[in-house]
Amino acid sequence: MKIALLTMFNGLDSSYSLVNVVAEQVRMLLDANIETRILVSDICPLNKLYGIFLDKRIKWVKICNQLEGKQMHWKNYIQSEGEVHDTFFNEADVIAEDLVNKLADIDICFMHDIHYQGWHLHHNIAIRKVQEKLPNLKFLAFTHSAPVKRPPNPKWPFSARFTPMPNTLYIYPTQSGISALAKQYNVPEDRCKVVNNSLDLLGFVSEEVNLLSKYIDLLTPDILVVYPGRLTRAKKFDKVAAISGAIKVKTSKFVKVIFCDTFPKLDTSPEAYKEFVRSIGVKFGLNNEDLLFTSDIEEFNKGLPRKSVLELFALSNLFICPSYSESFGLTVLEAASRGNFLVLNEQVPALNELGSQLDAYFMKWDAKNFGFNTREIYRPSEEAYLTQHADKIIKLMDTNSVIHAKTIAKQRYSPKWIWKNQLEPIIKSLC
Repeated sequence: MKIALLTMFNGLDSSYSLVNVVAEQVRMLLDANIETRILVSDICPLNKLYGIFLDKRIKWVKICNQLEGKQMHWKNYIQSEGEVHDTFFNEADVIAEDLVNKLADIDICFMHDIHYQGWHLHHNIAIRKVQEKLPNLKFLAFTHSAPVKRPPNPKWPFSARFTPMPNTLYIYPTQSGISALAKQYNVPEDRCKVVNNSLDLLGFVSEEVNLLSKYIDLLTPDILVVYPGRLTRAKKFDKVAAISGAIKVKTSKFVKVIFCDTFPKLDTSPEAYKEFVRSIGVKFGLNNEDLLFTSDIEEFNKGLPRKSVLELFALSNLFICPSYSESFGLTVLEAASRGNFLVLNEQVPALNELGSQLDAYFMKWDAKNFGFNTREIYRPSEEAYLTQHADKIIKLMDTNSVIHAKTIAKQRYSPKWIWKNQLEPIIKSLC
């Protein structure tokens, strides 16, 4: 399958929101291994590509924006009748001829605001000529602004902004606009579909976090736990794995745990301790693939950059710190500042003091206190204790509006979700 995105961009400035929408659609298509072309104006500079636009799989196609050697100057025709400039139809013919050649082997063409915007009126007319010559080409016409009220008797060519085109589905980013969209283009509502704008959070993170995302799912989990620390038994990585497993079993939520581990203590065998942590996670309900030590990735075997840890906290929603001893607990502040629900060891004075300021949830684990050590005995069992608290933690998280919004924004509006649940089914319906 070959898909083209007809944008007619004159530039790729990310401050123009439509550029970001197109970038995320391109990522979806490339991830689905679909041959992708981006059609832009012939004056669009391509020497400063960035982000997904750097992907070598993209085929950039420039569309004619000149008539008899002179640059076309677009005019914003938003009226329903009147006169167009003298060269309007000649421009439309030249654009159409170029588009026919460059869309001849394409299966589906995405049009972004081509039917909607007044300054794309000659592109609107041109693409209708293309459709006549390429009758097997299917179109998705994306509208990115509020639909306009259909005038009672629009005149050609202005009526093209209110007239449907064959083999075309009309797309809007919200269900609430579908009725108005159908009225603008005078089509039945079943020819209008919803494709939400997506939030490509991985497009705004470092190369390190993008690399990490190849090893563990960062966007889909209901619960993503990130725990940074030196690889030592005192940090109680095993307790993080245990409560995370209890949460998964108790709530049936999709749980992932990332340990950003650094500099193992000399008296700790890294591989032996990591294997122990994994075994505890599995014992309490995790699968092996639910848990990742960043040190297992060659690029991070000496540690993940702190900036990347902060980026992970922006993606995670649950921070668990059962550490045996802390003098302050800076990672607690870092996790809190990125909107994580905090679960801390009540028995550690520093964590108790800091967590009380941050309205953290407390649990009891073994701890080093001032002048003595505490040893916890759980009755009837540690499993029962973890299950009880797992239930309370998730209920608090589910009713926390900020945690809920953060989680849904990451999951429900990710490019992966939009592709699988909205855009891919529409594409398949056209094939």
